[in-house]
Amino acid sequence: MGKAWGFGRHGGPEVQEFFDRPDPAPGRGEVLIRVDVAGVNPLDHLLRSGPVEGLDGGRPFPRVLGMEAAGTVLALGEDVNGLEVGDAVFGFALTGGGTYAETTVLSAPHTARIPEGLSATVAATLPVAGTTAVDVLDQLGLPAGATVLVNGVGGGVGLAVARLAVGRGLRVIGTGSTAKREHAEAVGARFVDYTAEDVAAAARALVPDGFDGIVDLAGGSSLRTVAPLARDPRNLIAVGDMSVPDLGGRFVERRVDRENLERSARLALDGLLAPVITAVHPLSDAPAALAAVENGHASGKIVISVA
Repeated sequence: MGKAWGFGRHGGPEVQEFFDRPDPAPGRGEVLIRVDVAGVNPLDHLLRSGPVEGLDGGRPFPRVLGMEAAGTVLALGEDVNGLEVGDAVFGFALTGGGTYAETTVLSAPHTARIPEGLSATVAATLPVAGTTAVDVLDQLGLPAGATVLVNGVGGGVGLAVARLAVGRGLRVIGTGSTAKREHAEAVGARFVDYTAEDVAAAARALVPDGFDGIVDLAGGSSLRTVAPLARDPRNLIAVGDMSVPDLGGRFVERRVDRENLERSARLALDGLLAPVITAVHPLSDAPAALAAVENGHASGKIVISVA
């Protein structure tokens, strides 16, 4: 039996609970891993709050929270290629196994080996934040010297986008609350504080002709505030707000396969995709880790150390 943290029914934080479960058996196309580190993401509490089509795996309650992890392969299911027992790996729990647990199953096609020199802590941040950063910037395809606005720069994905964009030679402006300034400036972004100034006016003062690209991580009214700043609305890419086509923009096209994981890992090794990890919680403190992300006050990336 292993310890896990999850939820007994859909709802708010009140439905969360610790429980013991036997090691899950890996099904076809899955690998069983001993979890070393789990990443914490907004999607985790969204999955707890209600069903998300294609992501709950149809597993019975209680379900384990978490979508990304790094650890060691303990067993292979049928039809698993390119991975072996004993491999250090990182990837997605796309079949509903969860990752806030001592052991879990990952989807093998969405899992990759951790390259030598990369820590499990860093690797655990790459499936969501790392690959998203690669995807949005590839989708924009901006040349060096172009300008990009990262709306909501202070979280794990926003900082990853900003750091990678700077590494590609882009001029990066990031928006966020006062507490996010230090981390945003540390990765090379010029910062606009939405709590202290008019975001649209301040951003336009920095880039009068409009931005070559905008990556939105805030959504809602904030998305609508910055959308007119794009020189071409097609270069407005939203990560969370599905209404972006109404503004002429596009939703991010996600690639969560092994190839993109391996690419993100290489970028991390080269220092071009350096996650800003601001807190490491033990599994026993998982409620606080998720609460920090759910209430929107977290800066950078939060992870749970299970090993």
